Amino acid sequence: MKVCIVGGVAGGATVAARLRRRDENAEIIIFERGAYVSYANCGLPYYLGRTIKKRGKLFLQTPQRFRERLNVDVRVESEVLSIDREAKSIRIRGVRDGATYEESYDKLVLSPGAEPIRPRIEGIDLPGIHTLKDVPDADAIDALLCDAATKRAVVVGAGFIGLEAAENLHRRGVSVSIVEAERQVMNVLDFEMAAQIHRHLKHHRIELYLNDAVSSFAADGSRVSVNLAAGRVLAADLVLLSIGVRPENDLAVNAGLSVGERGGIVVDGHLNTSDPDIYAVGDAIEFPHPISGASVTIPLAWPANFQGRLVADNIVDGNTKSYRGTFGTAIAKVFDMTVGSTGLSEKQAERLGIRYRTAVVHSSSHAEYYPGATPLTVKIVFDPEDGRLLGAQAVGFDGVDKRIDMLSAHLVAGRRAYDLAALEHAYAPPYSSAKDAVNIAGYIAENIVAGLSVHVSWRELRDMDPKNRYLLDVRTREEYEEGTIRGAVNIPVDELRGRLAEIPTDRRIVVFCLVGQRAYFAERILRNSGFDDVMNLSGGYATWSLVTGERRDEDDF
Repeated sequence: MKVCIVGGVAGGATVAARLRRRDENAEIIIFERGAYVSYANCGLPYYLGRTIKKRGKLFLQTPQRFRERLNVDVRVESEVLSIDREAKSIRIRGVRDGATYEESYDKLVLSPGAEPIRPRIEGIDLPGIHTLKDVPDADAIDALLCDAATKRAVVVGAGFIGLEAAENLHRRGVSVSIVEAERQVMNVLDFEMAAQIHRHLKHHRIELYLNDAVSSFAADGSRVSVNLAAGRVLAADLVLLSIGVRPENDLAVNAGLSVGERGGIVVDGHLNTSDPDIYAVGDAIEFPHPISGASVTIPLAWPANFQGRLVADNIVDGNTKSYRGTFGTAIAKVFDMTVGSTGLSEKQAERLGIRYRTAVVHSSSHAEYYPGATPLTVKIVFDPEDGRLLGAQAVGFDGVDKRIDMLSAHLVAGRRAYDLAALEHAYAPPYSSAKDAVNIAGYIAENIVAGLSVHVSWRELRDMDPKNRYLLDVRTREEYEEGTIRGAVNIPVDELRGRLAEIPTDRRIVVFCLVGQRAYFAERILRNSGFDDVMNLSGGYATWSLVTGERRDEDDF
């Protein structure tokens, strides 16, 4: 059996390695357009910031190593130009010499990856404007950073890679501005979670221009002028485009393979394309989301590796393994903070018309009485009727990775949100609390599904008619005097039973405290005392003050 693989890095290299372990006699050839077959592209920002000091640490495997250990023929700087599906052959061009030749296959695996989006903006091809996809990109940016004249950088796009790049450019002593067309960074998050990152970026003196887009670029001597739609002009010695990626689908399109609405190569449950002898993996493929069923592309490293392993087994065994799809579990470091997500966000559920409720928990990374505890916020999205967990997010300084992995495992297992209450975690004061933030999210979900509590989000409260609601702040008088929601009345929770006569019966009562626990006590007192229309502000005043107290970030600069 002869297997040709188009593209290396995570997906293609994994197919080759697993296939050799399964079949010693197969002829395996990898065609890689670039000069490197297997490298840590997720580590590129950290090499730029010199967290990873040695460039050679980025390279995981070399063509020689593939040949010696796995007997795999790796042909770098070899671009696959076309596929002849009827003849079962591909046409290849040598990048250096331009010579072309053909190679036959029994099975073909496409792992072309994704390419950075470069929108049609005037001046986008000027020198000094870069993307960060591969090692040559990193080398070009690093050369600029080694030049003492490079003082200012503008990162266009505030997704995971954009924020990682911004941090690491800052580490190299460059003044960094971020431009983002949306009203928040990290669009996979809900706004109240992203708002914590906004505040942290400001703390580190990163200029953040939200809800604004680049209208054009212009040369200004050796610099680039970045012209924003709102009229502001930013001067930059280095511009990094991090607007997003699109699947590299030209090879598949020209071969007549099915391509989805998002531009990805359509695959079935076995990761076959529309041709039974051609498989596809990695950032280039499109498949139904396991929760929503909507067609998605998810350009992440773990799915590409897992897909590669599955394809190798299906080539050997004859499509015996099925791919369930990917929930999109992801994490990123942003200076001292960490942000993680899995599954659907609230805004994704709303856009897709999926029934949902949310719970926001403000907690700490470990027991508060043990030194070093730091703030941690966990948010879950779930079905309010059957309790099915739909997604989760976490933001904090420590322990975010543990929590998002707990939540991801729960989500993949198809468990209910209220089952998080019974999730066993390793507890000792330096690592967690006896009731972890993830457990508390489960308690809240259980109360909502059981009808013991009704939550209202900060957005729903913002849009509520003030005439029809009564805001009840149940914190202490001292907390209330330091700041509250406009129009709120203060009755501390410990005084509530003796002051029920002060509560109106003709309006909806929205109860809040700092994070939600005291408000839940107050909600139960009111409900058990005959008040029917009572709601608890999810995330409490901590969330409300964060999302409504923000101003335009560039005002600080």
